Amino acid sequence: MQQQPIIGFIGAGNMAGAIIDGMLASGYPADRIWVCDRNAPKRDAFAAKGLQATDDNNALIETCEAVVLAVKPQVLKQVLEPLRDAFQASKPLVISVAASVTAEAIDRWLGGGFAVIRTMPNTPSLVMTGATGLYANEAVEASEREAVEAIFSAIGVAVWVTDEEDLHSVTATSGSAPAYFFRFMEAMQKAAEDAGLDADTAQRLIVQTAMGAARMVEQTGETPAQLRKKVCSPKGTTEQAIFSFERDDLDAVVARAMQACMDRSRVLSQELAD
Repeated sequence: MQQQPIIGFIGAGNMAGAIIDGMLASGYPADRIWVCDRNAPKRDAFAAKGLQATDDNNALIETCEAVVLAVKPQVLKQVLEPLRDAFQASKPLVISVAASVTAEAIDRWLGGGFAVIRTMPNTPSLVMTGATGLYANEAVEASEREAVEAIFSAIGVAVWVTDEEDLHSVTATSGSAPAYFFRFMEAMQKAAEDAGLDADTAQRLIVQTAMGAARMVEQTGETPAQLRKKVCSPKGTTEQAIFSFERDDLDAVVARAMQACMDRSRVLSQELAD
C-alpha cells in the first residue's frame, strides 16, 4: 500500500468527520479522501474541504485502496451485502469503526478474502483527544497497519491488540469510558451545587480539575495511585474523601460496571454476526 492511499468513507457521521478532520490536520491530501453519503448538505460540506464526495458507494469502492465502514453496526450487514461484487472486484483494505461487528462477519458478508482492520475509537476523537483500539486480521500487511495507525493517531492515541477478543476490554476501558467520567463529573456537580456553589462555577472547577489530573498522569510519568497518595496528606481533607470511596468499595463498583460493559459487547457481537 502507498504511504497515503486513496481512502473512502462509507457513511459521513460525526466519527467519520472527526477522523477526516484529523487526517487533514496531519497533512493528508484532501483529494485522496472520498466520502459517500446520501445527505447532500453533508456531501457539499466535505466537498468544500477538497474531498471527493459522492452518493455512489460502488464508485467509491472501485476507486479507493482502503474503505472505512462508518455506518451503524445494526445496518452494516444490509449496507455491505449489496456491495459484495464491487468489493470483490477491487479488494480494498477494509477498516471498520462499527462497534462489536467482528472481522470474520465483515469478511463473510463481503464474500471472503479481505484484509480487515477493526477500530474502536471513542467520542473524544471529536475533539482530537481520542483513544482507539485497533485489531488486524491475518490478511493485513505491515504497511497497511502503519497507514491505519497513522490515521487514528491523528485524532489521539492508537494502540493495537493481538486478539480480537481484547476489543471487548478496549470497549470497557476506553470506548465506553468517557461516559464513566461524565457520570462522575455529573455526581460531583450535583454535590457541589448542594454545597452552595452555583452551577457555572462548579462545572468550570470540575472540568479544569479533570483535565489537570489527566495531564499530570500524562506528563509526570507517575501512576494514578502514586499521584493520589501525594495529594492525600495524613489526616487531611483529601484523605477523608478517599476513605469514603474505599468504604463504599469503589474498586468493586468500577469492576462490576466494566464487566457489564464487556458482557454486553460480547452479546452484541454474537447478535450482529448472524
